[in-house]
Amino acid sequence: MKAIIMAGGEGSRLRPLTCGRPKPMVPVLNRPIMTHIIELLIIHGITDIGVTLQYMPEAIRDCFGNGSEYGVNLRYFVEDTPLGTAGSVKNASGFLDETFLVISGDALTDLELSKALEFHKKQGALVLTRVDCPLEYGVVITSPDGRITQFLEKPGWGEVFSDTVNTGIYVLEPEALDYFAPEQKFDFSKDLFPLLLREKKPLFGLVLPGYWCDIGNLQQYLEAHQDALSGKVKIKIPGKEVGPQVWVEEGAFINPAATVEGPALIGANCQVGAGAKIEPFTLLGSGCLVREGASIKRSVLWNNVYVGSQAALRGAVVGSRVQVQAGAGIYEGAVVGDDSIIQEKCLLKPDVKLWPHKLVETGATVRHSVIWGASYHKNIFGFEGVAGLANIEITPEFAVRVGAAFGSVIGAGGRVAVGGDSYTASVMIKNALISGAQSAGAQVLDLGAGITPVSRFAVRTLNKDT
Repeated sequence: MKAIIMAGGEGSRLRPLTCGRPKPMVPVLNRPIMTHIIELLIIHGITDIGVTLQYMPEAIRDCFGNGSEYGVNLRYFVEDTPLGTAGSVKNASGFLDETFLVISGDALTDLELSKALEFHKKQGALVLTRVDCPLEYGVVITSPDGRITQFLEKPGWGEVFSDTVNTGIYVLEPEALDYFAPEQKFDFSKDLFPLLLREKKPLFGLVLPGYWCDIGNLQQYLEAHQDALSGKVKIKIPGKEVGPQVWVEEGAFINPAATVEGPALIGANCQVGAGAKIEPFTLLGSGCLVREGASIKRSVLWNNVYVGSQAALRGAVVGSRVQVQAGAGIYEGAVVGDDSIIQEKCLLKPDVKLWPHKLVETGATVRHSVIWGASYHKNIFGFEGVAGLANIEITPEFAVRVGAAFGSVIGAGGRVAVGGDSYTASVMIKNALISGAQSAGAQVLDLGAGITPVSRFAVRTLNKDT
């Protein structure tokens, strides 16, 4: 028996965590997701594994090599352009000369794959499971003998007819790939399976008990860690259990005056200072430093994160090499990309996303996600007014908010003259400022294109407030 791990996913819904890494390389319990899939295949006796790659393939090849470190034989098949799920597997058809299992490299599961293999020997099998919200998955109806009678990819609520969904785990014969051409973009769930149903080909599904999580978004990423730490999914937790559901990896030091409450995982070579509180469902990657009095709850920190004294993290995900300095706070659903710096007494509001390499200045409160630009400032106005790069730091949305704030300060009926030069970006920002000021009730005169002295003269001559 051979297996194919589909590991070409970009993971756009997991950004900023996937900025700079493919989705299968995102860590769960301090190891790439794909590591857990390889270990699951080993448990069920599958060691000859092909891996389909498309997005950042070298990251995966460099990490896993030929698989000898894990006791498996890995072969890689790279797509030059995206071929879809079935197309990517057909790209490895030279490797697939016998019955094979297909599984995603970016899902977390402990399903009993051996039962699916046994079922396939009798009738053929797609592996199914049941979920509370089936909107993001292919919904399936099966007859009592397991034959699939209806299949619908990602239905709306009005189309939901079952809570049984396609897990993306399939046991197939090589002949299943003969229904479409090489290099043709083709999906299993959207193209191949509906085609097989239309042609009355035998297509069976088996509902397996156990845990399965697609980890399609940031909320599911946090939930997957909580489920793993609480034992809902049967995967190996690294380190030694030193207390009730508290695992500590090699080289970590926890000050006796610190508090660690499980379930929690402290990564290798971490240091937790006196008075620090590590509360339930917290995971620290390797090399993290948590200073005195810091408090972390329901959060996932990657490698080499610095958490300053009295900092507070609640339900957050923090990328590698991030600095969270003294007194800073990061709250529910917030995500900080790699190599960012959150300076002292900053506050990241819930659900804020910071892309990698961002600097949040001391005392700033971040209420909106920061994608472009290098920094987030506490004060908008500097010595020379508002400065920044057009369409990166100064966007139309930003200009509208500035205009609205300005209009609110001068009050309804206040008189404002707005001018600018003739550059396209300047005209765009000027129009956005005008819209914002008008939304607050200000009376706005558009001075058109001109130089700054002309605008100053117009304000005095036309008797404008500003």
